[in-house]
Amino acid sequence: MDWSPAIPTFLITLREGVEAALVVGIVLACLRQARRPQLIPAVYFGIATGLVASIGVGGLLLQGLHQVENVKSPDMVVMRQLLETGLGVLAIAMLSWILIWMTRQARSLKAEIEGSVQVAVTGNGVAAWGIFSLIATAVLREGFETVLFLAVQFQTNWTPIVGAIAGIMAAAIIGVLLFKWGIKINLKQFFQIMGTLLLLIVSGLVVSALRHLDAAAIAFIQLHPQAAPLCWSAAPTCLLGSLVWDAHAVLPDQEFPGIILKTLFGYRERLYLVQAIGYFLFLGLVGRLYFRSFNPPKATSPTPDLALK
Repeated sequence: MDWSPAIPTFLITLREGVEAALVVGIVLACLRQARRPQLIPAVYFGIATGLVASIGVGGLLLQGLHQVENVKSPDMVVMRQLLETGLGVLAIAMLSWILIWMTRQARSLKAEIEGSVQVAVTGNGVAAWGIFSLIATAVLREGFETVLFLAVQFQTNWTPIVGAIAGIMAAAIIGVLLFKWGIKINLKQFFQIMGTLLLLIVSGLVVSALRHLDAAAIAFIQLHPQAAPLCWSAAPTCLLGSLVWDAHAVLPDQEFPGIILKTLFGYRERLYLVQAIGYFLFLGLVGRLYFRSFNPPKATSPTPDLALK
């Protein structure tokens, strides 16, 4: 069995899961310091609610994709490819937001969460609801981002979902190591490494999104031959331009190690001009913003590596 589709979902759920585990751990630490152990059940209820909601959204989305895939009409082929393109663009936007905005916000994560907990604890009667909302929102946000990526990577087998489950379990283990056993982990370095891998994975999604858009254009031209002038490149593509890379005889993307490179970094045995431009343009622009976030202005208070005392 080919387990390569599980690798990117494992990495993404691991990163997002550790982020959610940090939020949960900080909230639990704050509640213990505030001597409000009666609010701890609200934390676990929030975790369960966020996970169930994420699984529910993922199930509905994957079921919808199954139904669209099973309809073989020509119009539905266009719709499916456009849906895949839209999901890819949405996933690219959200994961890029994680890379840039969340990396910058991580410096003040602990202080912001402690402030939110303090407000909730002093809320007189609504403390449990405030804690529950904080946790459920954090878990649901990370879960929704993972669900989007799973939808983009959707295949007929369940391998990507296995990777997602393994990532969640690994994140939970890291959370226990951090908060239960007090083991020291360099979280700053962890997120930098995972963020770099995520940057490469998302860059690969750009290649996939362009391929789906091209497939939608080809299917539309087949339905409406009068629109053929809209294609500006020759067959077998419509919108992707000329072939700039052809390594199918040397490094096919359906065999090891090409399939690993395809799954993780968007490698294709055949790459067209527009795909190459999109890949390197995204990698250059978003990568520059991401790596700049490693070195904040000196006026910004430095992060204590998200150290939790």
